[in-house]
Parts: sequence; structure tokens; C-alpha cells
Amino acid sequence: MAAGNWQFGLVIFVYLSLVLNEPNILAMAIIRIKNLLVRTIIGFNPEERVNRQDVIINIEIEVDVSRAVSTDLPDEIYNYKAITKAIIAFVSESKFNLLEKLTHEVLQLVMKDERVQRAKVEIDKPRALRFSESVSVELEARR
Repeated sequence: MAAGNWQFGLVIFVYLSLVLNEPNILAMAIIRIKNLLVRTIIGFNPEERVNRQDVIINIEIEVDVSRAVSTDLPDEIYNYKAITKAIIAFVSESKFNLLEKLTHEVLQLVMKDERVQRAKVEIDKPRALRFSESVSVELEARR
């Protein structure tokens, strides 16, 4: 009887040691890409379909960085440089009539990575309205 209790206690000790020493805490980070300036074709007026215009993109990305913080390995991070390059390439090569559609497409690009739990994209179109600094559209998605 005593030997059985000892083995049971050892199993519990080993299990608790493994559980308590493992980094089980979910680490969520908010990454912000601010004021990304890209030139693109945006709008439906005839002059807008020919001349590139500036858009200013702000992105907020909530991402699971648990593995990155526990390992400190660059391969485990959410690569915000790569997503920024992808967004620049996509936006500069695209042609959209509506700011809403462009914002939606950028949001979809950000949400492709399964580690992203939530993202918010706001795109400003400077000088879109007279007497206004800019017009912007903001969209958000969650898993």
C-alpha cells in the first residue's frame, strides 16, 4: 500500500513539474505599423484612374508571440517586415475604385497568418475632399 502511494505521488510530482516549468502562458502582442505611405491607383473619377495617389496605411495586429518569447528565436516571430513588404507590393500594384475594397484586401492579407488573432486596418486618402486633410476607412477582423 505504501509503495503504491509513493509511486502515485511521484507521478503527480513529475506531472506538476512538467506543467509548471512549461511556458503555458499565452503571450499576445499588439504590433502597430504606422503611417505607411504607398502610391496607388485609387478612385473612380477619370483622373484618379490614371494618376497614382498617396494612401497612408495604419495597421494594428494582435498576434500570438508565445513561442517567440519562450524561445527567443527569430524564426518564431511574426515577421512584420515581411507583411509590410507584401502590403507595399500589393497596394502599389493594385487598382481599386473604392477605399473600402482596398482596405478589405489589405486586411485579408494581414489575416492570412494563423497567429493573427485580430487585425485592424485604416487607410487614409489624403486630399480626397476639399477642406479636409483626408478621408479614411477602417476595418477590423477577429478569429
